[in-house]
Amino acid sequence: MSRRGLDWPGLMRAGLHGPGVGGLGLRPAEFWDLTPAELALMLGVEPAAGAGAGMRAAAMTRSALGELMVRFPDGPADKGVGDGHGRI
Repeated sequence: MSRRGLDWPGLMRAGLHGPGVGGLGLRPAEFWDLTPAELALMLGVEPAAGAGAGMRAAAMTRSALGELMVRFPDGPADKGVGDGHGRI
């Protein structure tokens, strides 16, 4: 992201143009369903805004994954509402 905002034309070219011309070859619906972070990851670029801008995140360790699994366990939704995947 520049000081003037996102380069939407450039991002759309990168997402929608085929791999033969340096793009990802996404369908429009696939492109618009992505978050900016997902698009950046797919394009192999580091986010340029926010906390830790320009820094690489540390790799996930087994212990960090274990802590996340304890904090956010998989299981049925509360009170029998939803489909068990956090969706209602």
